[in-house]
Amino acid sequence: MSFANLQEFGDLGPEIKEVLIPTQALQQRVAELGRAISQDYAGKNPLMVGLLKGVVIFMADLVRAITIPVEWDFLAVSKYSGQQSRSGSVRLEKDLSTSITGREVLFVVDMVDTGLSLNYLLRSLRSRQPASLEVCAMFNKPAHRLIELPLKYRGFDLDDRIVAGYGLAYQEKYRNLPFLALLSAQALHNHKAD
Repeated sequence: MSFANLQEFGDLGPEIKEVLIPTQALQQRVAELGRAISQDYAGKNPLMVGLLKGVVIFMADLVRAITIPVEWDFLAVSKYSGQQSRSGSVRLEKDLSTSITGREVLFVVDMVDTGLSLNYLLRSLRSRQPASLEVCAMFNKPAHRLIELPLKYRGFDLDDRIVAGYGLAYQEKYRNLPFLALLSAQALHNHKAD
């Protein structure tokens, strides 16, 4: 079922303004990423590492679009608040349960913004000596990028707008939207007040 507009999904509240990327476009791009990953990793035994929580929906769709055997595991981090959040300081909440030494690793994230947290996590993963380490990001938001990182696979480039849906949350809501939604002026005002 495809949700072309907000009325088809139901009452979402005043925070959601409009559908930015519809369900069908998300599904089409995930299928394209799945084909590219399947081709690039053919004959290998890749381990996909996801960063919780936002990546769950994208990663579930992505592994179903991949036509070769894959394994997966997850990391969870918490970011420090205040000025430290701009420094990329993170605390590991959940580590991998699988060794990545000598493995072909594909790190899967929902969104890359400043690049600081991702840079920290990639350094940590590289220290474990994988055979290779690449990044797949569903959403790339380069407006605030402080560290350039190679994204081998990228779903969509976004401009500097606050969005929710397809795994991305606004105040821990709307992760379940099957499309990417643009937040309203009211949500942006509330966001700046936090």
